[in-house]
Amino acid sequence: MKTLSHQFILILFFISTISLSAQIKNQTKSPTFFDNVRYGGGIGLSFGNNFFSGTLAPNALYEVNPYLLTGVGLNLTYSSFNDNDLFAYGGSLIAIARPLRDLQFSVEFEQLRVNRSFSSRTDDESYWYPALFLGVGYSSGRVTFGIRYDVLYDDNRSIYASAYMPFVRVMF
Repeated sequence: MKTLSHQFILILFFISTISLSAQIKNQTKSPTFFDNVRYGGGIGLSFGNNFFSGTLAPNALYEVNPYLLTGVGLNLTYSSFNDNDLFAYGGSLIAIARPLRDLQFSVEFEQLRVNRSFSSRTDDESYWYPALFLGVGYSSGRVTFGIRYDVLYDDNRSIYASAYMPFVRVMF
C-alpha cells in the first residue's frame, strides 16, 4: 500500500510541476517587435464648388517606451480645382513624445513628390517638397486632436493652404 501511495504522490508532483512550468513560460514570454508597433494614420476628403481633394496617410509607429514613439508614414494626395490637378506622394519620419498620458508633442519630417498640371499653362510642375512639422495634441484613448506647424513652409510650393494645420491621429 505504501508504494502505491508513494507512486500516486510522485505522479501528482510530476503533473503539477509540468503545469507550473507551462504557466511560468506563458507569463515570462517576452514581447516581440510587432507587439510594440502601433498602426494608424489619417484620411482626408474635401469638396466644394469645382473642387475635390482626397488624402490617405497611413503610418506605423514603434512604442519605444510609454513616453516615446517613433516610426514612418506614407502620404498620397490628389486635388482637382477646375481643370488644374495636383498629385503628391511621399513619406515621413515621425517622433512622438508623451510626457503626460493625455499630452503629445510630435516632430514629423515629410518629403513629397508634387506633380501639378494646369489647364491654362503648358508648363506643368514636378518637384520635391520638404516639410518639418512641430505639433502638440490632446489624446483621448486611441485618438489625438491637435495642431502642427510647418517650419519650412513655402507659400508658393507647399500643397497645404497654411503653415498651421489641425490634425486628428488615430492609432491601433
